[in-house]
Amino acid sequence: MKESPEISAARIEVERSRARVMATAHDLQERLKPKTLARDAWEGAKTKGADLAEDAVDAVKARPFAATGVVAAIAMFLAREPLINLAGKLVDGVSAKRAVKRQRRPAKKQNASEATQ
Repeated sequence: MKESPEISAARIEVERSRARVMATAHDLQERLKPKTLARDAWEGAKTKGADLAEDAVDAVKARPFAATGVVAAIAMFLAREPLINLAGKLVDGVSAKRAVKRQRRPAKKQNASEATQ
């Protein structure tokens, strides 16, 4: 028995649809491979990082003094312990100098009063 042209056309369309579905399934398998996922994630991260760096450069060019202030604030925050120690040493040094000056002043006054007598 011979097939009608409608049935033959339907079979051809079914084969085309099957081929498209299989091609789509193959593409999905490729996209979901761990190697492909890792590569895509890496490329996305590189692109995003490059965009962020470009935006940062533009921001620094637009406001160099503000950027300098932010960098200085971050540096001071990161170096806060050594800066606190340095400030403590400076305060101790100033306090020691004042103590020495206080000790010298009364001695000078006594010498002056002894000289007048």
